Amino acid sequence: MVKEGPVPPSSSDQIDRNSSEPAYAQLANIIQRQISEGAFRPGDQLPSEAQLCRRYGISPMTVRRSINLLADQGVVNTAQGRGTFVKPLELSTANFDLQELQHLFLNGSAADIKLLDVRVVSADERAARKLEIVEGAPTIYIRRLFTQEGQPVFYHRAYLIYDPKRPIVEAEMDVTSLQGLFASVDNSLLKRGQLNIEAALMNAEEAKLLQSPFPAAAFFLEHLFYDFDDRPISWGWFIFRSDRLRFTTSVGIEIA
Repeated sequence: MVKEGPVPPSSSDQIDRNSSEPAYAQLANIIQRQISEGAFRPGDQLPSEAQLCRRYGISPMTVRRSINLLADQGVVNTAQGRGTFVKPLELSTANFDLQELQHLFLNGSAADIKLLDVRVVSADERAARKLEIVEGAPTIYIRRLFTQEGQPVFYHRAYLIYDPKRPIVEAEMDVTSLQGLFASVDNSLLKRGQLNIEAALMNAEEAKLLQSPFPAAAFFLEHLFYDFDDRPISWGWFIFRSDRLRFTTSVGIEIA
């Protein structure tokens, strides 16, 4: 049902012709605000293009740009020949980021990375498969512990491609650390990466380093980074105590 009647335009629902903000963006904000205030609810059909043109004194092209913007933002769905509808809440669209990790490095508190181990080891079957090298080929194995104000935050284990023809150790050890990725350290070696998060039980060594009870669960952030030739460059895990990492996001329509 098109809910045009119950939503008379107020002073805040007018297009400001003197504003530097484009008219299509103003209309998109007006509609999003109306949705957030309950004037249009999930599943409701928005006024037609012609109705919006008359109500706000704008062109069909402007209305279409507004609707396209709202669709790109995940606010509405359009159905050819039927109209535009407010998109219902979908938990599957929720996205979680790792911004909380960035705060660990940028909030000014005392942070330190302790190198526990670095050596050349032969790749086992799994490391060879991940790094796309032959089993038994040399790799650089590193273990590091990140602490903040003297308290352990995460433990890092990784295998790096070993290439004696380039100074890879120092550079890769920097850019494949969370500090290098989040604290604006040059990571020009990396083109892309794959991340996977899962909850799993720590082994005795991991629990001891993170000063956690044993057995206990932790977040395992697996990483696989690629260079600009699309070749794997490092593979490993960042292991976080479950009480040191939290993921937060929001779903639904927020006030514009």
